[in-house]
Amino acid sequence: MQRAAATLRPVGDLLREWRRHRRLSQLELAAEAEISTRHLSFVESGRSQPSRDMILHLSEYLDVPLRERNGLLVAAGFAPVYAERVLEDPALDAVRHTIDLLLKGMEPYPALVVDRHWHLVTCNQATLRLMAGVSQSLLQPPINVLRLSLHPDGLAPRIRNLAQWRAHLLERLRRQIDTSHDVQLVELMHELQALPSPGAEPGEATDIHVQIAIPMQLEVDGTVLSMLSTTTVFGTPTDVTLAELALEAFVPADDATATSLREMAAR
Repeated sequence: MQRAAATLRPVGDLLREWRRHRRLSQLELAAEAEISTRHLSFVESGRSQPSRDMILHLSEYLDVPLRERNGLLVAAGFAPVYAERVLEDPALDAVRHTIDLLLKGMEPYPALVVDRHWHLVTCNQATLRLMAGVSQSLLQPPINVLRLSLHPDGLAPRIRNLAQWRAHLLERLRRQIDTSHDVQLVELMHELQALPSPGAEPGEATDIHVQIAIPMQLEVDGTVLSMLSTTTVFGTPTDVTLAELALEAFVPADDATATSLREMAAR
């Protein structure tokens, strides 16, 4: 749901949609939020107009993203609660400084920051080194890192376990869609699924549900780097922009990869 669309529908409809998306009955949500089922029913049907506090209260139990909480408030005639600033805003100077420190601290290992739609916000030098040889068409802003990874003109031809890595990325995207209910992510999923899908290499496991961690095996200058991805998010943001940022870092899965990344940085 996008905020513009949210204003065209009653807030009760939107709350009901989020409840159903979370696979909760009215009774279950009412019990968790400690309100009466009758009152929740009246709110969803439009017979009762929820207060600002009630909308925020239900949004918390429904785990509605901050951007969409603002949309619910606007649909009910209230002002948004959560600020939304561009990252270049002076109010976020401390955040940008922290991000820069984290990215530099990860060198010589790749690390990047993405927004909610997997668009590249910033990255360190180690990440840029891995992008060598990628088609310039995929490097035009906004750069989508999932498209960059799985596209035939991107990193895909150099990912030695592409079937496994593709399954891992698509599963992550499915979970994000389930959490965010974001239409643009659904469109991204369809686009990625339409890209060429390689078969698994002999002996390559593709059942990601039974594996503890999935490495990306990327060939760079004749050397195969095996790297595990880790994700860092801001703990309790009250700003929409911060809530939608994630730092993706790639750490060596073996000593040979760690050595190779250090040597690449030295060169």
